[in-house]
Amino acid sequence: MKKHNFSAGPSILPQEVFEKAAQAVINFNNTNLSILEISHRSKDFVAVMEEAQNLALELLNLTNKGYKALFLQGGASMEFLRIPFNLMKENGKATYLDTGTWAGNAIKQAKPFGETVVVASSKESNYNFIPKEYTIPTDADYFHCTSNNTIFGTQMKEFPETQVPIVCDMSSDIFSRTLDFSKFSLIYAGAQKNMGPAGTTLVVVKEDILEKTNRTIPDMLNYSQHIAKESMYNTPPVFAVYTSLLTMQWIKNKGGVTAVEKLNEEKAALLYAEIDRNPLFKGVANKDDRSLMNVTFVLNNPEHQEAFDSLWKNNQISGLNGHRSVGGYRASIYNAMPIESVQVLVDCMKELENKI
Repeated sequence: MKKHNFSAGPSILPQEVFEKAAQAVINFNNTNLSILEISHRSKDFVAVMEEAQNLALELLNLTNKGYKALFLQGGASMEFLRIPFNLMKENGKATYLDTGTWAGNAIKQAKPFGETVVVASSKESNYNFIPKEYTIPTDADYFHCTSNNTIFGTQMKEFPETQVPIVCDMSSDIFSRTLDFSKFSLIYAGAQKNMGPAGTTLVVVKEDILEKTNRTIPDMLNYSQHIAKESMYNTPPVFAVYTSLLTMQWIKNKGGVTAVEKLNEEKAALLYAEIDRNPLFKGVANKDDRSLMNVTFVLNNPEHQEAFDSLWKNNQISGLNGHRSVGGYRASIYNAMPIESVQVLVDCMKELENKI
């Protein structure tokens, strides 16, 4: 019996993606070769990379708008370094919104490159809300934000209006909701939260923001080099790219990001309604900033933990424990999570209430 996987990542994927990826490991594209052993320069995989790049832009409604999609390696953490290398001018300035652990890590990597200004932070409140009143200096080379905070369960609902290029880490909510993605000059997302297996990172960058820093950028860290080589400057993570493509095809076949967003809103509404209704539980994140992807909550009485843990584990639920920074519970309800699994969790919460 397959479990209800609420783990924050590596995330669950649609069943049909698992099945197609598994088949490709045995026999990819009727080549009688595995996806794991074909040349990344073969026409079969070049077609995969081209379709993945094009489909990423299509799902974000950025086709023919001056953007390039790249599939790179190193995770989002590598982009923390690539971004200042490529966007912060010599003696320049970068601005960051500090909304969680990963935003903090991005800030740390930018500091050696120049003036790094934190325009606002919710750190003193253990990141349980998204700061909203802040000013972005007009002389900044870019503004960096994190759209969804996996650990703390907060999500940006609005993004600032500014002439400064906006860079956004969308690792844990990519393709989960409709936005005007043309507001962003660079978007990046580690695949393993909501798009595919660990091993590749999607970077969508507007070409006209590049090559303006006067820095000497190592080729491996240079976005322009990766664009010129079509994400194949070095051997790409073939399986991770292929599985990400399968997931993007699944999203398109579901009706695109708009249709997926509707399902995500229904799942989140179901779970948050129970958290707010049930006197045994309370949410962690500010209600206005609650994430559609990562729902954080705690028991009002820690003495009920043993009984609740037994309930959800006996109902084949996995990965529900909260991050050590927050405690309690975290239900990650990414795109592939069926609403039926969310209902199982809600039923466990109701059953605990009836037993107490």
